[in-house]
Amino acid sequence: MINNAIIVGMADLNVTKAPGILTTLGLGSCVGIAIYDPTTKIAGLAHIMLPDSTQIQNNSNIAKFADTAMVKLINDMVMLGAKKLNMKAKIAGGAQMFAFDSTNSSMRIGERNVEAVTRNLQMHKIPLIAKEVGENFGRTVELYADTGNFLIKTIGHGNRTI
Repeated sequence: MINNAIIVGMADLNVTKAPGILTTLGLGSCVGIAIYDPTTKIAGLAHIMLPDSTQIQNNSNIAKFADTAMVKLINDMVMLGAKKLNMKAKIAGGAQMFAFDSTNSSMRIGERNVEAVTRNLQMHKIPLIAKEVGENFGRTVELYADTGNFLIKTIGHGNRTI
């Protein structure tokens, strides 16, 4: 772990300027949404747990859901000086951490999270330029505001930068 990194907890988000680093731990079915403005070198990271705030009664934590976290993340980046027109996104996570025999879509939370994040990025006209999603293992990520590099760390599956 980088000493000067800003930790983004589960159902949390944060933004930073270069040379800041944002990190989140333990992405299983959750998705890490990394948004970066290469012109201003402003980055934002959200650790979302669920796809849609309208499907849950207790939805007061907007960082918990793909739809509401995306709006807050973009707005926070713009308030820091980023330009929405320049933003690019990378995502990681969305794993299927447990085996289920059911075809019930509610059990495929990782896949549903990835679909919701992708749909919301399209709605906000932010291109998704890289992703590492799915599979059956967790990930820890680091987003570097100075370069936009998104380091993905796994146990037993190596590390890679997208």
